[in-house]
Amino acid sequence: MDFIRKWVQALFFLLTNGYWNFPVTRGIYQGPLKVICSPGLNCYSCPAATTFCPLGALQQLLGGIRLALGNGQMYMGLYVVSVMGIIGSFVGRMVCGWACPFGLFQELLHKIPSPKFGIWPFLRYLKYVLLLFMVILLPLFAIDAFSMGEPWFCKYFCPAGTLEAGLPLLIMQPGLRANLGVLFLNKVFWLLLFTGWAVIASRPFCRTACPLGAFYALFSKIKLVKLRLDSDRCTNCEACHPVCPMGVRFNESPDDMECISCLACSKACNVGAISLEVGGVSIAKQPVKAR
Repeated sequence: MDFIRKWVQALFFLLTNGYWNFPVTRGIYQGPLKVICSPGLNCYSCPAATTFCPLGALQQLLGGIRLALGNGQMYMGLYVVSVMGIIGSFVGRMVCGWACPFGLFQELLHKIPSPKFGIWPFLRYLKYVLLLFMVILLPLFAIDAFSMGEPWFCKYFCPAGTLEAGLPLLIMQPGLRANLGVLFLNKVFWLLLFTGWAVIASRPFCRTACPLGAFYALFSKIKLVKLRLDSDRCTNCEACHPVCPMGVRFNESPDDMECISCLACSKACNVGAISLEVGGVSIAKQPVKAR
């Protein structure tokens, strides 16, 4: 299944970043596919992006509510919220392990030979703080003179946006370099921090700072596709602990909000106690390994 997951990751990367004419146009794709919501973190302004980022769209929606209400528009577009909710209720954070380009980027970085370290478990809660404040509250309440909010997470923090959009656009459009300042240096700092961190620790951005992962994690108890622990088979050997890229101890917490359903624990289990299920029906179960 790990082989299949790698191919699915590559497929989603190509589907969400399939506009390869950008070296000629030197701009951002604006075609009909740009109305499609990407399941993972994939910057709208990436020159190759054919879809839009759910986090960026959510911030734009919240940032414009005050202006819309002030103009008497008693409705708002909830397309992006609906799509995010549907994805979360079906697969939850499985998106992080199977369909997120920035998650794939971190996995590749972690393969670089180096000393490897863990991540302080308490840092996992930081992403919920970022979701609440930078994605929801600040765009909604920190408004300008025109009653418009800003996409705070995208503008001041997102390392994926810097990697996928900021740096490529600076290369293709040299005229933009004259506008560089402290804001861009701040974003480069976060990109370098998480890039270096991903070499020595597994998926640090996913585990500590991704608001999209935090949103999908809220569906961990009710999602349709999930890993299931057979407690009758489990021997608590803890073979699933060291292989998890998210630091989950699956035998102790099978509904952990950090689980991205990458199946690493299932592959490591010698007694076939972990299976992937869809609506309670097992579709991928490792056989008991010979001792």
